[in-house]
Formats: sequence, C-alpha cells, structure tokens
Amino acid sequence: MLETAEKEREAMRSEAESAAVRVDRLEREVDYLETQNPAPPCVEVDETLMEKQVATAKQRKNEKYTKLTDCSDTIASVRAMKILKRFGSTSGLWTKDAAGNSEKIYVFDGTANDTVYVFPRMREFTLFSATRKAARIKLPYPWVGTGHLVYDGHLYYIRQQGSFQVIKFNLANKTVVDSSVFPAEEQIPVFGLSPFTYIEVAADEEGLWAIYATKEDEKNICLAKLDPTSLDIEQMWDTPCPRENAEGAFVVCGTLHVVYNTRLPSRSRVQCVFDVSGTLAPEDASLVYFPKRYGSHSSMKYSPRERQIYAWDDGYQIIYRMEMKKKLEV
Repeated sequence: MLETAEKEREAMRSEAESAAVRVDRLEREVDYLETQNPAPPCVEVDETLMEKQVATAKQRKNEKYTKLTDCSDTIASVRAMKILKRFGSTSGLWTKDAAGNSEKIYVFDGTANDTVYVFPRMREFTLFSATRKAARIKLPYPWVGTGHLVYDGHLYYIRQQGSFQVIKFNLANKTVVDSSVFPAEEQIPVFGLSPFTYIEVAADEEGLWAIYATKEDEKNICLAKLDPTSLDIEQMWDTPCPRENAEGAFVVCGTLHVVYNTRLPSRSRVQCVFDVSGTLAPEDASLVYFPKRYGSHSSMKYSPRERQIYAWDDGYQIIYRMEMKKKLEV
C-alpha cells in the first residue's frame, strides 16, 4: 500500500508541475497580448488648447518659410514607371517608411478600415497575390481616406469622429503615442476627384506636412507644416492650387505639387506648384506628366530618401521614379 501511495503521489506531483508550466505559459501569452493590444489612450480634446493652437498657426499664416535643409531640388520629369501588381480595392495606399531605412511595405486597402498589411520586403509584396505573407496591424481606431503616412517608425493616420484627428501610432510597440484634432474648421475633401480624403499627411526632405481644405476657402488647397513629435501646426498657407479636378498631391523640398486629372480619367499631370520658401519661380516649374494608366490616382506618396512616388491607380500599385533638377531661385 505504501508503494502504491508513493507512486500516486509522484504522479500527482508530475501533474502539478505540468499544470504550473501551462499556467506560466498562459500568463506569458496574456502579457504578450496586452502589449499588442493596449488599452486605448484618452484622446479627449482640450478646447482651450486647440483654440490657442489655431490662433498661433493663423498668426503665421502665409508667412515665408525658413528652410531646415539645403534641399534645392524640384521635379523635372517622370524618369521611369513600374507597375508592381494589382492588389485590393480600386482605392487605397501603399508606402514605405519615408524617413527610416526599413524595407517593409505598408498597405492600406480601401478608404475606411482598421487593419494595415505589412510585407517584410518588396519581393514578398510583389510575388504573392494573397495576404498570407503579410503581418497584420489592427489599429485602435479605424482610419478614413488615403492620406496616411509612415514616418520614422510611426504611422500618422486620419481618424474621423465628428472632427478629424491625426493619430500618431508607434509601429514597434503598437500603441498610440499622441493624437491631435486638426485645427481647421468645416473641413471639406481636399481633392475634387478623391472625395474620401480630407487630410493628406505628406513627408519630404523638410519633414511633415498636412494638405487640406476648408469651406472658408473651398476653391483652393491649403498647406500646413507639422511638428512630427507633438503634431502641432507650425505654420499654415493658402495656396493658389484649385481643388477642382485635383486627384492627389505631394511635397518635394518644401514645394507642394498638385496632380490633376479629369472626371473621365485621362492623363495625370502636375499643373500647380506652390513653394513655401519662395525660391521657385512659378514659370520655372516643370509641367510633369504621368503616363496614362487605368483611372486616376487615389494616393501618391513621395519617398524623399528614394526620390520616387508610390501610387495607387484603380487597384494597381505603381512606382514612379522622378528626375530632379535644381530650382532657379526667384
């Protein structure tokens, strides 16, 4: 009997140790899930702070911009075009990190969703039609439009909740770092041919920009310089570039380039430029044409480190390599 009891005790000890191992593993998995899906932070709007931010930005509205870099290039032409594949919806966005050295490809399928696809390299994105080779990032709030940006390890994306918010999301630890209500009243779609985009966050050699439009000056596009750390508006400009027939825009060396098309899709072209530093004479800006493809671009993301544009055209993902030239100063 003693021998039998000893065997039973040994068996129970083994089961208890096994259960302890499983509990420990479960606790680690719960800890991991909590780090991947943290509780959303408070994003309530401080009305007083927002009013102060609007007032400060308006004081500097239309002032000449003091450049941060010695970048003096402008676009001369489209040097080459490469159609990568057809993926997802007719409208969307694909891009790399505009500031870092990461080769990851970030894909936003559609104009309203909460899941971003991440491919490890261009090769995986190009070769595989399905998303099985992609990681998925589920965002704490759904995004709207195609004006988002990946910059220096962070995702800056647009959330609509009554007013429009710019959300700064850390891609490494999957947490919201900051958020800001965009200080522009009665916003309207910034591009006439892309009614789903209200704010276009762009990056160039100078940093971050926001391209937007308001009912106050509903015919033309507005531009603002963003602080990438705090999301504050540093300076704002009214541009002479009309919203009508605009399909997208990007910034190169502090110069806004607005791309136009027609209601019946034709050949896209840069038809209006606005240089915030006043170093590019309008008559010296090149009239840049993009080869006619399938429809009109729902997004065009300029990569300052690669000097190329990642475009989404009717479900096709396209790379435009740009030929640059020096600005002829005014």
